[in-house]
Amino acid sequence: MTISRPWLHGFLDLCLLAMLREKPDYGYGLAQRLAAAGVADVPGGTLYPALLRLEQQGLAEPSWHPSESGPRRKYYAITPAGRDELNAQVAAWEVFRGGIDVLVAASTEERR
Repeated sequence: MTISRPWLHGFLDLCLLAMLREKPDYGYGLAQRLAAAGVADVPGGTLYPALLRLEQQGLAEPSWHPSESGPRRKYYAITPAGRDELNAQVAAWEVFRGGIDVLVAASTEERR
């Protein structure tokens, strides 16, 4: 099961920052990693504006690298401000997830 599109838009920045914390990557590589994690198949029309937004906010920094299989690739790396933002978003996610877990658990108990 993959995450629905409306949910994806709400959590895409968090996912991208988390992946960039692991290692710098380019758009297609990030899309493949999201798909491999079972999160979503993210179209370029969603992914690249999100990366641009992270760049404009100073949370990710781009650099160009040669590619063995074609034109140069624009890689993104997390910045110190991006790490701070990721930490804040992870803390908020944990609170949010905890609340959802409580509600879902209560709903599951009612169905039994």
